Amino acid sequence: MKYFSIVLCIGFLLVSCQSPQNESVDCVKTSTYLDNSFQGDAFLGGIKMIKVNTPKGDFNVWTKRIGNNPTMKVLLLHGGPGMTHEIYESFEGYFPQEGIEFYYYDQLGSYYSDQPDDLSLWDLPRFVEEVEQVRQALKLDETNFYLFGQSWGGILAMEYALKYQENLKGLVISNMVASIPEYQAYSDEVLAPQLPPEVLKEIMMYEEKEDYSNPRYLDLIVNNYYTKHIIRMPVDEWPEPINRGFKHLNPDVYVTMQGPSEFGIKGDATLKDWDVKDQLKKITVPTLSVGAEFDTMDPKHMEWISTEVANGRYLHCPNGSHLCQFDDQKIFFEGLIKFIKDVDKGDF
Repeated sequence: MKYFSIVLCIGFLLVSCQSPQNESVDCVKTSTYLDNSFQGDAFLGGIKMIKVNTPKGDFNVWTKRIGNNPTMKVLLLHGGPGMTHEIYESFEGYFPQEGIEFYYYDQLGSYYSDQPDDLSLWDLPRFVEEVEQVRQALKLDETNFYLFGQSWGGILAMEYALKYQENLKGLVISNMVASIPEYQAYSDEVLAPQLPPEVLKEIMMYEEKEDYSNPRYLDLIVNNYYTKHIIRMPVDEWPEPINRGFKHLNPDVYVTMQGPSEFGIKGDATLKDWDVKDQLKKITVPTLSVGAEFDTMDPKHMEWISTEVANGRYLHCPNGSHLCQFDDQKIFFEGLIKFIKDVDKGDF
């Protein structure tokens, strides 16, 4: 279909004297968006392995570019930690026709990138430096660089902005609050009581025993919690990229940072006490906070983020949950695209 579009555009250009001017302009934009000849990565279809330096040596992380736009380039930070870029494949259904260039990116430890065994690498400050090295390698800067982070990626995006916001044109914090203790309190005090009492009792029994790998525990969580607050679809209807992403998740990264529980962040997880509520005022770059009505996170907190940063906007997905790019897709992408384009035009 892409090749057909290019041929069609060339045809329009050849007969432009007989066609409305805006059709020719649209075709020029489309052909430019699809033109990889000047990027130097056409041989691998936009894939670039980037070497990142860490305290434990150099490793390679995987990125893939989709499209070309000199002023709108979005780097996607996946959640997990230890998830993959695959849960953002739905972006291909919306960004290209809007002319937005974007980058898939598997963080170190994730599926297509190197997966070293050293648990000390799963450290938030190190991940921030990794993102900065990726930015430099992709030649993104304050004239074009939008950073999108969802869930754990939202934590990483906030931390990156607090240290390197001079490199950003826009920031998107999706489905993430600014405090893990407040996230845990919302899970314990608001979401848990909404479960059927007998289900909650059984889940907590496994939690107290720390029997997190028990198949019954996982079945209870997935069918009673995930289908209400992670993605609001029956398990047998989950989108294929979601299933693929879960299949490829790196448990070492996930458990080290998130902990072994699927019902919050517990144990000795390194993110357990993370909180930047009192630092959000330092973020001055245009910021979009995305929240969903049925999220694992408190939507009121996510709306508050948009008022706490210096230059914020809130996008609410009324039918969505934690992965609202799937279960409230139309509203999610309309709001996200509008933010990117408003900032690009200077209308934000």
